[in-house]
Amino acid sequence: MGITPDTKNWTWVLDQVCPECGFDAAGVDLAAMGALVRANVEAWPAMLADPRARVRPSDDRWSALEYGCHVRDVFVLFDERLRRMLVEDRPQFANWDQDVTAVERRYDLQDPHQVTRELVAAGEACAARWDTVTDADRGRTGDRSDGSSFTVDTFARYFLHDPVHHLVDVRTGYAALDRSSPT
Repeated sequence: MGITPDTKNWTWVLDQVCPECGFDAAGVDLAAMGALVRANVEAWPAMLADPRARVRPSDDRWSALEYGCHVRDVFVLFDERLRRMLVEDRPQFANWDQDVTAVERRYDLQDPHQVTRELVAAGEACAARWDTVTDADRGRTGDRSDGSSFTVDTFARYFLHDPVHHLVDVRTGYAALDRSSPT
């Protein structure tokens, strides 16, 4: 069994607490986004340095390495989308298929040390961009190709859920590996 593509429209996290990771978008302070992204970035090097980083906890779940690659790419993509929201009037965002990207970029074969460096750099660049957002920028808009519309404020809340959720995925995966390991 392989990875089942994720086809959920995750915008629902703007309206309710994520039951899987506990993320509450309502509690996100836009002024703290840079710090929140940096706090998330700080957790990833340890996750990717773990000797089990390449091991999938099950055939249908990504490894920590694959999640790290995804989060790195999320930081890059959302930094670019935020940049566009800040300088363009209502930019349109092309669809991004995370599952196709994972296969095409061979997330499973990437080097964890290189991914760590790239994730940290992309996360810092993204955090630095969030640091530039002002109250006047809050209502600027952008539209996803599926019709979802965001303000900078809702975009922040939607975006932050992804790296937060995936840290929980990795911790859950490592716990599953610990349970399945002979003692």
